Amino acid sequence: MNTQEDSFSSAFATTTSSFDDHHHQARRRICANGCDRPVNVCLCHTLPPNPLPTSTKVVILHHPHERRHKLATVPLLSKCLRNCEIIVGRKLKYGDSKLLDSLYDQACENPNLPRWRALYLFPGLDALPLAEINQRKSSLDDDDDMNDHVLVAFDGTWTHAKEMVLASLPFLSKFSLQVCLDFDAGVGGATIFDSDLILRREPFGGCMSTMEAVARCLRVLESNGIEIESRIIEVLRTMVSFQACFLKPMEPRQKLKKAKG
Repeated sequence: MNTQEDSFSSAFATTTSSFDDHHHQARRRICANGCDRPVNVCLCHTLPPNPLPTSTKVVILHHPHERRHKLATVPLLSKCLRNCEIIVGRKLKYGDSKLLDSLYDQACENPNLPRWRALYLFPGLDALPLAEINQRKSSLDDDDDMNDHVLVAFDGTWTHAKEMVLASLPFLSKFSLQVCLDFDAGVGGATIFDSDLILRREPFGGCMSTMEAVARCLRVLESNGIEIESRIIEVLRTMVSFQACFLKPMEPRQKLKKAKG
């Protein structure tokens, strides 16, 4: 009989299990200082002390599935920007946002109003490169209202984002213009192993997280856009670096030789 040995093994296993449970609980304890992330990947030190003010108002349609995703960047983006409205849903429609409703009403009352004050971001052949917006702004510098842009972004997987845009077009097309950042659908998307700003594999070249995309847009739209972009990108880069610590190096797969029959 190995009663003493079995007793020791049982006690050791119980102690190890208790330690693991305690370690897991400590690791998943949520920071209460502002970032709302697990304490071992807290980002409070990189967040702006106060949300950054912008003349551009940002509206993000946040897919319901992304609310449960640990790599979602929108919760952090809303802590970086003062003028950032988050709408959880699968499409934009009248009644979701007082800001967007007001733009819709103005467009219905005056169909000749320029539509480029409100911009929705999504790549496509018909999308206007965002860099061209400044050229149009220069012709209406005296109209302060027209210089305060509204930027609409869609947060979800590539498939979800396409569905969200299509579902929102009956509403958005009344008052907004589609814009895009540089992209190349013929080039494969990057992964976290290729960039210090990518959390999930992107579908094609030029695709990026919602947080990075909004930062790039604000660089163009805001007078101090370079500074705003830099602050947001710093938060994203730190988030990606934490995630990269949990990844294992990828080894190339060996080609299997076909068995000769």
